[in-house]
Amino acid sequence: MEDAIVLYPSPGRGHLISMVELGKLILKHHPSFSITILILSEPNTNTNSTAPQYVASSTTQYIATVNSTTPSITFHHLPPISEVPPSTSSFVELSYLIPRFNNQNLHQILKTIYQTSKLKAFIIDFFCDAAFEVATNLDIPTYYFFTSGASFLAALLYRPTLHKKVDKSLKDLGNTLLDIPGLPPIQALDLPEPWKDRTSKEYQYSLNVAAHMAKSNGLLVNTFDLLETKAIKAISGGLCVPDRPTPPIFCIGPLISSSNQDVEDHECLNWLNSQPSRSVVFLCFGSLGLFSAKQLKEIAVGLENSGQRFLWVLRNPPPDNEKDPNLDELLPKGFLERTKEKGFVVKRWAPQVAVLRHESVGGFVTHCGWNSVLEAVWCGVPMIGWPLYAEQRLNRVVLVEEIKLALGLNESEDGLVSAAELEKRVKELMDSEVGTEVRERVSGLRDEAVTAVKEGGSSHVALAKLDELWRQN
Repeated sequence: MEDAIVLYPSPGRGHLISMVELGKLILKHHPSFSITILILSEPNTNTNSTAPQYVASSTTQYIATVNSTTPSITFHHLPPISEVPPSTSSFVELSYLIPRFNNQNLHQILKTIYQTSKLKAFIIDFFCDAAFEVATNLDIPTYYFFTSGASFLAALLYRPTLHKKVDKSLKDLGNTLLDIPGLPPIQALDLPEPWKDRTSKEYQYSLNVAAHMAKSNGLLVNTFDLLETKAIKAISGGLCVPDRPTPPIFCIGPLISSSNQDVEDHECLNWLNSQPSRSVVFLCFGSLGLFSAKQLKEIAVGLENSGQRFLWVLRNPPPDNEKDPNLDELLPKGFLERTKEKGFVVKRWAPQVAVLRHESVGGFVTHCGWNSVLEAVWCGVPMIGWPLYAEQRLNRVVLVEEIKLALGLNESEDGLVSAAELEKRVKELMDSEVGTEVRERVSGLRDEAVTAVKEGGSSHVALAKLDELWRQN
C-alpha cells in the first residue's frame, strides 16, 4: 500500500494555490507519496436567491498546469451542492458552509483512500473546518494548513479565551486596545469583521475552528521563523491556548507559486525595463481588491502629485469589476497623458511576482493579503499597507508595528484614503530616511527567507520533522 496524503483547500485562489504549493513541496521531500487534492465546486446558483453568490477567482488554468507538470498530484473535484440556503448572510458564512454540505461526499472519499492506501495525513484549510469531525470519526491524523501568517494564527487560537474575557461584541469596543499573545497591542476594530458580532454565525464558526485546531495533530503555517518570531514563540509556548497542550507548529514557508509568473512579454514588464533601478512604486490589491470610482480618482491624484514613478493595476468598481475598465472615464481628465513618462496603468491583472522581482520596482502598495506580503518579502520590496478585508487590518498592524516592513495609511471615518495621504506615504517610502530603514529591514528578511527554505534552514528542518512524524504513523 502506498503512502498517501490528502489536502483539502478552500477554493479561494489565495487558499487553493498555497495548498497546492504545499503538495508540491511535500512531493519534493517525499517523491514516493501520492497526493490527492480535493477541489470544492462552486454551488449551483439560484438567481432568485437572496443568499450571497460564491465567486472565487478562477484557478482552472493553474490546476491544469499542475496536472500536466506534476502527475503525482491528483485533483478530485467534489460535486457542487444543489443550492445555498437562503438564510446564508455572507460570503464568509458560505465559505464555511460549502465544506459542511460536502461532508457526506468527503466521508466516502476518505474511507476509500484509507482502505487502499496508508493515509499519513489529512491537511485542511481552516474554512474546511467541518471536515475535522469526519476525519476524527475515521481516526485519520488531521492537520491544519494556515495560509495566513503566524500572527493571525495566534489571534485565532486565542479566540476562545478572548470570548471568555470580553463579554460584549468587539464591534462595540472600537479602538480599545486588546492584549493578544504574540501580537503588538491591537485595536478591536483591526480584527476581522466576522469576529466582531457575537450573535453571528461567522463568529461561532471561528470559535469552532480555534477549538478544533487546538485538538489537531499539528499546525502548518506559511511563514518562517525569523519573520514572525514573537507570534511563533507565543503559540509554541502555549500562551494562545492556555487551557490545553498546543499542537506542534510547523513553519514551512514562504510557499510562493511561480506558475504563470514567467510572462516575459507582458506589457508592464517591458515598460519596467526602461525605468531606473528601484524607482517604481507598484500598486496591486489582490484578486478581490476593489475600490469605488471616487477612491480611484483619489489614488490617481495622489500618484500624480507624488512625482514618483508608478505601475498601477486598476480594476473596475463593483458591480462591473469583471469587465475591462474604461480608463478615460475612471481617471481624472488628462491623467494618462500627463503621467505617461512616469506612470503605467494595467487593466485588471499583472504578473505580480515577476513585477516585484523586477529591478525597477522599489515599493509596493498592497492590501496586506498574506501571499502578497510573502511575495514582497521574498523579492525584498518594502510596502505601504492598505488593508481591505479579512485579516488584512491585523496583518498591517503586525507589518507596521512589529516587523517594520511597511508604512501605514490613514483612512477617514468612511474608509476613504485621500490623495494627500497617499502622496505623503508614497514619497515617504520612496524618498526618505524612514523609507530607507524599511527597505533595509525587508532586504535583510529577504535573505533570511531564502535561507529558511534551503537545506538546513528553519522551514526545511520543520518539514523534515513533519516527514518524520508521518513516517512513524
